Amino acid sequence: MLVELSIENLGIIESSRIMFDGGFTAFTGETGAGKTMLVEAINLVVGRRAETSVIRDGAEEARVEARFVHEVDGEEQEVILCRVISREGRSRAYVNDRMATVATLSELGETLVDIHGQHAHQRLLTAAVQRQSLDSFGDIDLAPLRAARESVTQIEANLAALGGDEKSRAREIDLLQFQCEEIESSRLNDPNEDEILSREEDALADVVKHQEALFRAASLLSDDGAVVEQLGQAFRVLAPIASLPEVTQRLSALLAEAEDLSHSVRLLAEGTEENPERLEEIRVRRQLLRDLMRKYGDSLSDVMSFGQEARARLDELTGYAERVAELEKQRSVAMATLLSEQKKVGNKRRAVAPTLAASVEKHLRTLAMPNATVQISVGDAATDPAGESVVFMLTANPGSAPQPLTKVASGGELARVMLALRLVLSDDPATMVFDEVDAGIGGSAAVAVASALRELGERHQVFAVTHLPQVAASAHHQVVVSKSVKSGRTFGGAQHVSRENRATEIARMLSGGVADASATAHAEDLLASLGQSKPRKGRAK
Repeated sequence: MLVELSIENLGIIESSRIMFDGGFTAFTGETGAGKTMLVEAINLVVGRRAETSVIRDGAEEARVEARFVHEVDGEEQEVILCRVISREGRSRAYVNDRMATVATLSELGETLVDIHGQHAHQRLLTAAVQRQSLDSFGDIDLAPLRAARESVTQIEANLAALGGDEKSRAREIDLLQFQCEEIESSRLNDPNEDEILSREEDALADVVKHQEALFRAASLLSDDGAVVEQLGQAFRVLAPIASLPEVTQRLSALLAEAEDLSHSVRLLAEGTEENPERLEEIRVRRQLLRDLMRKYGDSLSDVMSFGQEARARLDELTGYAERVAELEKQRSVAMATLLSEQKKVGNKRRAVAPTLAASVEKHLRTLAMPNATVQISVGDAATDPAGESVVFMLTANPGSAPQPLTKVASGGELARVMLALRLVLSDDPATMVFDEVDAGIGGSAAVAVASALRELGERHQVFAVTHLPQVAASAHHQVVVSKSVKSGRTFGGAQHVSRENRATEIARMLSGGVADASATAHAEDLLASLGQSKPRKGRAK
C-alpha cells in the first residue's frame, strides 16, 4: 500500500509530504484547492502520461515521490518510486533511487495501484482485465489450459525445427549430402594426419641429401670408424684392471650400442631412395585436407566434428517422414487436449458470467445507477471455445441496448462500475484511487457510495476525491487540501485532520459556512453513523 507521498511544485502545491495508512482515505477541500493534484501525483509516480502544464508556475520541474510497502512471497518489501517532470517536456523516473524508464514505473504501478477516474486511466476498459476479473470471480483454474497450449506450441516448434517447408528441407538435404560425401570420402580419421604427412613430405623432398648424411654417419660409426675404434681401445686398456668393473662394463655397453647404431643407420641409408610418386600423393592429400579445413573448420578436428553433426542432421531430415508422423500424432493428441481444456474454461466462463453481471448490477443499483443493466459477453463456443473474448457491457438508461463500457459509461459511471466490481472481487492491486465516483449524486445514493467505499476500505487501501459530506464522513481517514495566497502567489497543501477537525471540515462541506452550529451537529451525526467500523490492520498484499 501507499505509505508516503511527497510532492514538489505540482499545480499550486509547492511542497507537501503526506503519510497514509490502510483503510479508506477521503480527499476533501474547497473547489480549486488542489484535490485532483493528489490523484495526479499518484498518476505520475506510477508511470501515467505527464503534461508540463502541471508544473507550478515559476518552477523548472515538478517532482513526486511515493513509498509503497507490499508483500512479495509472504515477505514485506518496500519500494520507492519517483517521477520528475521538467519544463522542457522531459521526464525522468527512478526506482529506489536508481534511474529507470517510465515504462518500468508503469509496470510496477500496475501491480501496486488501480486508478479509477478518467477513461484513459481505466484498467477495466482493457479486454485482458475484464477477462481476468471474470476468472477471478469464478475461481477458474487456467493452469491446465496454459499447460495444454505450451504442449502444442512445443510440438509445433519441433515440427518447424525439422526443416520448415518441403522445398527448404529438400535444399538443406542436398547441401548436407554434398558436405557429408565430401568429408566422408576423404576417409579422414586422424586429426593429426596433416602434421604426419608434412614430416614425410619434408623427408621425401630432399631424399638425396638425407641419404648422403645417413651414409656418412654410418661410416663414422662403423667398425673401422674413429668412434668405434677409440671406444675399443679404451675398453682394451681398462679391461685388465680388476678394480674398475663399472667403468669397464659401461665402455662395453657403449661399444655394443655404437656398433648396433652403425648397423641401423647403414640399413636406413641403403633403404632410402627417391619416391616421386609418394611425394606427389602426399601433396595431393595435403591439398585436399587444406580444402576441407577452408570449408568446414580451422583444424582437421573441426572438420571431423562438422562431418558428424552434418551426418546427424542429414539422418534426421531423411527420416523426416517417420519423425513427422510421430509429431503429428502427438500434435493431434495435444490439440484434442487443448480443445478439451478450452471448452472447460469457456463453459466455466459462460456459466459464471451472468452471476458476476448480476452481482455488479446489484451494487450499481445502490450507487446512483438504479436503471443500470450489466451483461458480460463471452466468445461464441464454436469460434472461441475458451471464451477468450470477454466484454463487459452496460446499459445506464432504460431503452438503450447494452454497449461495451468504453462506449456508454461516463467517467463517474465508469468509476462506479469499477467500485461495484471491486466490491464483488477480492484481489487485484491493494491500493485503489477513485476520482469522480460520486459525481452528480446525492441523498441516499451518496450514502450508498460512501458505504461501498468504506466496505472496500476494509479489504484494500482506498483513496477517493469527494465533495460529498456523506463520503467524507464514511472514510477511516480524511486529508484536507487547502490553499492560501501569500505575496500574490497561491500555495496549496494537504494534511490529515483529527476527529474534531473532521467535524469542522464536514460541516463546511454541508453548509459552506452557513449555520455552522447546526452543520457541525449534523457532521457529528454523520461521523457517528457512517464512520463506526475500523479499517483492517496490517499491510496490503
